[in-house]
Amino acid sequence: MIEIVETGPFNTVQDLGRPGYRDIGVSAGGAMDPLAVRIGNILVGNPQDAAAIEIQMFPFKLCFEVPTVFAVTGADGQPLLDGRALLSWCAYRAEAGQILELKQPPKLARAYIVLGGGIDVPVLMGSRSTALRGGFGGNAGRPLMKGDRIEVCALPQPLPLPAGGIAAVAPATALRDAFPVANDGTLLIRAIPAGEHELFADDGEAFWSQIWRISSRSDRTGYRLSGAPIKPVKTVEMRSHGVVPGVVQVPPGGEPIIQMSDANTAGGYPKIAGVIEADLWRLGQARAGSRLRFVRSTHAEARAVEQIVSRYVEDIERTSQMVKRALKAMI
Repeated sequence: MIEIVETGPFNTVQDLGRPGYRDIGVSAGGAMDPLAVRIGNILVGNPQDAAAIEIQMFPFKLCFEVPTVFAVTGADGQPLLDGRALLSWCAYRAEAGQILELKQPPKLARAYIVLGGGIDVPVLMGSRSTALRGGFGGNAGRPLMKGDRIEVCALPQPLPLPAGGIAAVAPATALRDAFPVANDGTLLIRAIPAGEHELFADDGEAFWSQIWRISSRSDRTGYRLSGAPIKPVKTVEMRSHGVVPGVVQVPPGGEPIIQMSDANTAGGYPKIAGVIEADLWRLGQARAGSRLRFVRSTHAEARAVEQIVSRYVEDIERTSQMVKRALKAMI
């Protein structure tokens, strides 16, 4: 059991989402940075899809009511346990009564608190994720509030940890070669031209060449981009079609929208591109005001990057299991 001591709006319980229900209007949802959730769960001994706390409004504090193994992943802030600085991307053990505090991270947008056993809220449509627009899932379908007491699933057996915890190299560092950033800090986001790309003619090329900024009107549903508007060369009456995270649509105003974790299930705006799935976690960590540029990609490149990420995750899981087995042998 944990108690929420301090929080802000839009901090929620999230796992890897509930795919498979878009045909009845239910978005997949789930963590904006699913890689952070997967790695955190590996570190604390959970299945990779166990539910965690997604924090995008800081500061945040919780109190552990029982001894608990935990890790903070995602954002680049330094967590504090009873005022003592800890490493992110590292599993630790907290004792009953200790306070975990997260302050505003320097650059990135979201942090994840992963608890040994996972957050114990009801499973709805195969997921514990909060669907804020639908008002269901997670903690009663709403953001976390001060005073909330949240159950934690019990681990099958206590997780052995060394005194300094078990850590992983953050993906931004470990995968630096696979996820480049421009010299001026602009985020380079790989995308594949989509169905209506040819409708934009020269403006289609402007989509790729210009620097876009993430608007303050962005949220978990979609990132609105600010820049020189792009327009199709002719007006085409389009039927609504299925939409998934990563699809880049262009509304009549000409400023693109990237569909994110809570993506609409259908929409009629022209699709100019689709962000490759492996790059979505990077967008999930981008703040309003961040600069980004789209880079043309291919299905082959998208698959190659997915394989690099899979090897990174498998390496962490393999190393973590080796350390835990060695510690068990010493007990």
